[in-house]
Amino acid sequence: MSIAWLGIIPVLVSCFRLEINLPDKRPAGFFYGYVVVVAGLVASVLLVGAYTSFGVFFKPLASEFGWMRATTSAATSIASLVMGFSGIPAGRLTDKYGPRMVLVACGLIMGSGILLMSQVNALWQLYLFYGVMVGAGMSAADVPIVATVARWFVKKRGMMIGITKVGAGIGIMVVPLLANWLISGYGWRQAYLIIGAITLVGIVLMALLFKRDPGQIGALPDGATELAAAGSTIKTRQFSVKEAMATRQFWIFSAAWFSFMFCMQVVMLHIVPHITDIGISPTIAATIVGVIGGFSILGRFGLPSLSDSLGTKATYLISFSLLVISLVWLQFATEAWMFYLFAAIYGTAHGGSFALLSPMLAGLFGLQSLGAILGVTLFAGTFGSFISPLLAGRIFDIMGNYRLAFLILVVFSVIGLILISLLASPRSRGGRNDS
Repeated sequence: MSIAWLGIIPVLVSCFRLEINLPDKRPAGFFYGYVVVVAGLVASVLLVGAYTSFGVFFKPLASEFGWMRATTSAATSIASLVMGFSGIPAGRLTDKYGPRMVLVACGLIMGSGILLMSQVNALWQLYLFYGVMVGAGMSAADVPIVATVARWFVKKRGMMIGITKVGAGIGIMVVPLLANWLISGYGWRQAYLIIGAITLVGIVLMALLFKRDPGQIGALPDGATELAAAGSTIKTRQFSVKEAMATRQFWIFSAAWFSFMFCMQVVMLHIVPHITDIGISPTIAATIVGVIGGFSILGRFGLPSLSDSLGTKATYLISFSLLVISLVWLQFATEAWMFYLFAAIYGTAHGGSFALLSPMLAGLFGLQSLGAILGVTLFAGTFGSFISPLLAGRIFDIMGNYRLAFLILVVFSVIGLILISLLASPRSRGGRNDS
């Protein structure tokens, strides 16, 4: 199969020096922060959608090459580890140079990795193309996008980050269904080729719309005037990464995030194989993943918006409670309607937990080093998402089912809920946080 598509990469590399600007004559009251939100939403669709679609490719790959499930799952574990390591420099680079450079680089790397997946013929290629390249590209999925949106908004921060993270839910809902349709009609190699091309070009184009903060264009967060800004001074203490890591709050929340990522990675990778193992069709299984994505939109938008009134901690407790309920229900699911119900509850928790991450850290530690702190927190969660797919795959290879693996997820979700309850309530405005 031809790989002539690689010729487009040198052209796209020039995008590092490009910048897309809206016309100088903008409508009265126009605020560029909303452009950043839309660009972040679309980039999230492409990043998260391409990444999570691996669950649909899982059985075709394993069947064609005769790989064990633990062996195939290792690709996701490697991707999680690489994503965690990459998230730290991605955060620092975002804080120092802005999000555009990071997003363009990650778009090129991830898009190329997805494209190269169409050429896989050996296990080492799976680990390199998906594990390393896609994992590195995924470091852009949270750090540069949500840290940038957080800088553009104060009063509407929870809502705007929630809208941005809706893109991830759309990606989970749409791209696996697209992948299943492409695999059915054209085979998994051609499916990866098409998805990879869309991912590479789309992310790079969205990256060009990003600006680091309102100050870059002489504006203020939320489009406020100088007078309005003076009346709502942010009093949250601004922590450096080192100072944040010296607090008990940081480690409690990082442990909770570890628990969430442990659960999340098993569900998103193994739920399709599990559903098809018990006799439900691949099309219904892909649709159930789409339902997870659809309800994650509700979680990504609804829960952060709710946090603006209830507070981030209280809303996180709701999100983790839904996670526990969904995983308990999963123990008993045997029919399609039961999996649809699981997908609805889990999807809401999944989306909400991701969307609340940045507002939680901003409230606890301020905005000054948010990108870097976010990167370190994501790195902590990496170990959960590294271990759990391998463990679940190994349990299946030994026992022939996922029962024990799913029971372990219940335990970790309860641990996460307890840890969130131990946190002090962060305040993004109007007072000093208790850290």
